[in-house]
Amino acid sequence: MAQSREIIPLAKAQPPFFAAVDVGGTNIKIGVVDDHGRSLAHTSMPTDEEQGPQQAVDRTSDALRRTVEGLGLELKSIARVGLGTPGTMDVARGVLLEPGNLPHWWHFPIKQALQDACGLPVTYANDARAATYGEFWVGSGRVLHSMVMLTLGTGVGGGIVIGDLLVEGENSAGSELGHLIIDYHDDARMCSCGQRGHLEAYASATAVVKRTAELLATGRASSLAKRIAGGEELSALMIDQEAEAGDSLALEIVLETARYLGIGIVSAMHTIDPQGVVIGGAMTFGEHESPVGRAFLERIKQEVHARAFPFLAERTTIDFASLGGDAGYIGAAGLARRDHQRIAT
Repeated sequence: MAQSREIIPLAKAQPPFFAAVDVGGTNIKIGVVDDHGRSLAHTSMPTDEEQGPQQAVDRTSDALRRTVEGLGLELKSIARVGLGTPGTMDVARGVLLEPGNLPHWWHFPIKQALQDACGLPVTYANDARAATYGEFWVGSGRVLHSMVMLTLGTGVGGGIVIGDLLVEGENSAGSELGHLIIDYHDDARMCSCGQRGHLEAYASATAVVKRTAELLATGRASSLAKRIAGGEELSALMIDQEAEAGDSLALEIVLETARYLGIGIVSAMHTIDPQGVVIGGAMTFGEHESPVGRAFLERIKQEVHARAFPFLAERTTIDFASLGGDAGYIGAAGLARRDHQRIAT
């Protein structure tokens, strides 16, 4: 994954300034950016999910205020706050619905709660969609007019940007690319959402571990087996490490994952016809800096060329994201900036 972006000093920043909150099941990231999407400060804190959403909102508001004041600014210097959360939501009403990794937060009006806590207007979005907008604004998609992004982690998130429009859909479920169907058979793999055959069931880190464990259970030789026997827990990171070290089973899993992603990407291309596709998240196998990452990307492209309309395959760029773990808060801030500009005009 790409490293965190450089922090610039306030003296070099271009106002207006925007803050952002990127909520995850484990941590909440908070950042402040300028009008060009450059980070002025960022921090993180534990989500403490079981303590409930209101307590988290209050802690987030306090951390945001401290972060802004640490820059020598007052909270009123922030034009707007962007908020990204995982799972299902009603964006128009600003309500979290039933996020799987936030079980104590269901049906919570999180947008209004944050507005009340910090006294600033808030723009609300799905976290994967926010990350997509971050890459579109100042990341790998900054030269693109339209873009699809897939985020690979515990699940598979997605986002679509066309012009300045982030596709959210009538029910806030647009751009759920992890739930594209790539296998229609009755015995297709089960997705975390409870349906079969979705891309997430094949190409998420969870799926990668499960598929690897199944192969190891057949008796296939692999250096992974030795590490597991030594007490380590099988993970996507371990699979990446052993693929880098030359383990054939681990590399097979990585390249098979790329094939599944290529199939899903072709469906997105034929539906949306984007100028480019960007792949990000925690599971990108070292990206361009790694032979395995380069092979992973090349295998995706091979599958796309084998299945897509030839002229689309030639014209659609496919590359890794560049903002790393900062994409979520930068994108949420970018969406806040977009709404601020629309209101101003």
